[in-house]
Amino acid sequence: MSLEIAQDLTFDELVPIRDLVAEASGLFFDEKKFYFIEKRIAKRIKATNTQSPRNYFRLLKLGGNSNEMNELISSLTTNETYFFRYLPQLESFAEEALPMVCNAKRAKNDYTLNIWSAGCSSGEEPYTIYILLKEYLKDFSKWSINLFATDIDHRILEKAKRGLYEKRAVKDVSPKILDKYFSYNESRFHINEDIKNSVHFDYLNLMNRKAIRSFSDMDFVFCRNVLIYFDDKARKQVINSIYDCLTPGGFIFLGHSESVGKISATFKLVKLKKSLSYQK
Repeated sequence: MSLEIAQDLTFDELVPIRDLVAEASGLFFDEKKFYFIEKRIAKRIKATNTQSPRNYFRLLKLGGNSNEMNELISSLTTNETYFFRYLPQLESFAEEALPMVCNAKRAKNDYTLNIWSAGCSSGEEPYTIYILLKEYLKDFSKWSINLFATDIDHRILEKAKRGLYEKRAVKDVSPKILDKYFSYNESRFHINEDIKNSVHFDYLNLMNRKAIRSFSDMDFVFCRNVLIYFDDKARKQVINSIYDCLTPGGFIFLGHSESVGKISATFKLVKLKKSLSYQK
């Protein structure tokens, strides 16, 4: 089959590159999204001066440029996010799930809280989570909080670490929270230094089982709008890896269109007042 996708790349040229990306990252693009990946692959062919899809495939396959797969993956990932995205779910976390976990820990005199934002993009999610902790934990100062944020896109992680945002990113942030946790200058919003320094950003490929094992004893994992980019096999692997990372009683929060129901029977569905979650 040689279905033309665009002027320069054919269906048969796109498929092997698509499959290499899926093998390396878990990101899978079906034929309906070939219009999206074709433009980005064409840009990378031009940027690497490989001159043809076949030569570019060889570059990725043989690893002649170890950074090129990372560059391609970065160009293929979408980073649509903003502060306090999906507020009802965040309220469920702060008002219900967080007290459940923290009350159980207080009873054991355990004041350590481990949280992981998997697929953190430009940082809005983990920074939001930390703000919620400061707002909802009345004994916040007692807690030792480890908030990890990971992504497969190196460039977007650098943006997250800077903590600088345009107006659109804070469109759902109340004036009170903006005044308390942000400063504003040069037409951008700056997350406060104490918040910025409290989130540990790092690169992570969710298909790397060995690397994921370092995230142990997690009380909460946010993996929202990440699984939609994976095929069924990759979803199952990621969900099972996250399950192993969670402490007993720990929660995972997924995107609205995502569910572990058809992937794994190991989690318990928890119906919170404003959203659903899954618990180990």
